[in-house]
Amino acid sequence: MKNTGITYSSTEKTPVVLPELAGLLPPLTGEQLSALEADILQNGCYSPIIVNEDLAIVDGHNRQALCVRHGIPYEMKVFHFDDMLEAMRWAVDTQKASRNLTAWELGKIALKLKPEVEDRAKANMSAGGGDQKSEEARQRNDTPIQGTQEQSGDPEEIERTEDEAGSGLTMLSNPISAVDTRKELADAVGIGQVTMGKVMQIDEKAPQAVKDALDNKEISVNKGYEITRQVQDLPEEEREQAAEIAVADQKMRKEIRKADAEIDRQAKIAGQFTKAIQKGFEVQPTEENIRCWVDCCRMRTREIKHAIDEVRELSEMYAAIEQTLRRLYPDAADALDEEDCQIAEEASGDSNEESGSEGGQEA
Repeated sequence: MKNTGITYSSTEKTPVVLPELAGLLPPLTGEQLSALEADILQNGCYSPIIVNEDLAIVDGHNRQALCVRHGIPYEMKVFHFDDMLEAMRWAVDTQKASRNLTAWELGKIALKLKPEVEDRAKANMSAGGGDQKSEEARQRNDTPIQGTQEQSGDPEEIERTEDEAGSGLTMLSNPISAVDTRKELADAVGIGQVTMGKVMQIDEKAPQAVKDALDNKEISVNKGYEITRQVQDLPEEEREQAAEIAVADQKMRKEIRKADAEIDRQAKIAGQFTKAIQKGFEVQPTEENIRCWVDCCRMRTREIKHAIDEVRELSEMYAAIEQTLRRLYPDAADALDEEDCQIAEEASGDSNEESGSEGGQEA
């Protein structure tokens, strides 16, 4: 990839929208698209649209579409890419960090790169004169392992065959196109090869309920893969229902974990407030105690100043707690004020009675 330094305005050239590039990344949410539209309407399109030398948009499809919709001019910068795969990988690298994509979403993007990766692998083989392995190695690799499917991407099969082969390559029917493709796909989107293998298995074999749950971010790739393996031996007519039940179970477990985490969070906050109040009452701010604190800690003028600032912040914090409690629970605060007044009146009455009794005795 290289910036050619060539720049066009939308009034000079019209870019090309290729489906394989436009649909490479998941679409923006409605909220994200609205925020982008508002920004462009207010500030214009200050980020250039990146195109290749054929003027096909590589990055900036949403911005370009919004500019066209509202008649806003934009700038295009021309980048050189060796092939479509490099352009697609660059687009993914540019966007994935800001999109906060899940492993499943990244894996689905990687699968869209698969045709380009396979084409490059074939081109590399042709340029190198084909598979240079020995005839014996080729025959061994052309024999599928019993109980497995060729080029399946099954992560368990990947791990097992790597051990059996004594190398880092999975011994499938075509080691260059199968293994290098999987690695290339995983590297292109920044996920592990085993995770990529699970995504491939889910994409190929999982019931729709599993894929829908992954699309909705309700389960992880690991859980989706587990469910896929659990139901794969069931009759086809039972598989979808079994998957729906398993997905519902995982969603329920996730909600329980979420609720437990919220309870723990709230308990921690409650504990902090309780300790703060208790610690406050443990301090008796008499002049003698304060002198003892300053002398024992051997505070100097600067440290005393820091202590004054910290005490002020603490007093403001406690005042804020009081104000918030009174605002949130006015009935409790009013009832407490009335109770305090009643106690004060009763104490005053008792004092008056004692005074009267003492006066009578003296008389």
